[in-house]
Amino acid sequence: MNAKAPSMNMHHLSHSQSENSAQMNQASTFNQDIYASRKRKNLLGLTLSMLAMSVGLLFLLWILSILFYKGFSSFSLDLLLHKTPGPDSEGGGLGNAILGSLMIVVSCTLISTPVGVLAGIYLSEYGKNSRFSNVTRFLNDIMLSAPSIVIGLFVYALVVVNAKHFSGWAGTLALTLIAIPVVVRTTENMLSLVPVSLREAAFALGTPKWKVSLSIVLKAARSGVMTGILLALARVSGETAPLLFTALNNPFFTYDMNAPMANLPVVIFQFAMSPYQNWVDLAWGGALLITLAVLGLNVLARVYFREKIAN
Repeated sequence: MNAKAPSMNMHHLSHSQSENSAQMNQASTFNQDIYASRKRKNLLGLTLSMLAMSVGLLFLLWILSILFYKGFSSFSLDLLLHKTPGPDSEGGGLGNAILGSLMIVVSCTLISTPVGVLAGIYLSEYGKNSRFSNVTRFLNDIMLSAPSIVIGLFVYALVVVNAKHFSGWAGTLALTLIAIPVVVRTTENMLSLVPVSLREAAFALGTPKWKVSLSIVLKAARSGVMTGILLALARVSGETAPLLFTALNNPFFTYDMNAPMANLPVVIFQFAMSPYQNWVDLAWGGALLITLAVLGLNVLARVYFREKIAN
């Protein structure tokens, strides 16, 4: 009996080992099946993502190639310096429209930037989850998604009808109402990414909250805030509908913001829809000019702030 006991134990041991080995093989096979399935799904997802990106880039390159091809043909010094010509006339440019756009967009930026940044600071640093802040965020989201033509009609009814004339200031107000929500949302999001420990360290040194918000938190998020300002600037630079109802157009050079003022988006819209070839050519040149201006502004700002942060 004693001799049989070790043999029986060895038999049970070998049997249990074989069962464990079989279970491990099954588990290994199961894990490999899961890995292969996940790998196939990952490959499918990457393929679809690359395909979607390729389609988007294809259309973008298509649009840009046509824009550069037709825009460069009318790109010259006259385009920047001369006023808009009459139909079927030789020469002329978009100088008055460029000047008007610069004045309107710069005025819009000077108004929307401090208002949007300060509102974003309040929502991120002071308001947090208060009822007033939640209402402000809700209204800001509505303004973000509101069609620009609705904002243009609102300013038309509020300003143009009461003043009884179109003006550059009305166009500035319309673009400001479009730009402020973008700056507010971006500023709040960027400030929320700043670590809480940075604020606590400043508070521990006795720094007042307003100074922490302006000198420390805002400075730490300045790159993201500038990106939001540039996004707002890029959006309002090409807006046409609000300016149709507010600034309208002017075929002459003018510095009077209280009068109708030429601007690139409206001139491009009117010239592109016209049957006159010289106006259509100028419209392509103006579209290329806006594209290059927005692209150059974004590239310069990103390079400048990246080098400043690196230093």
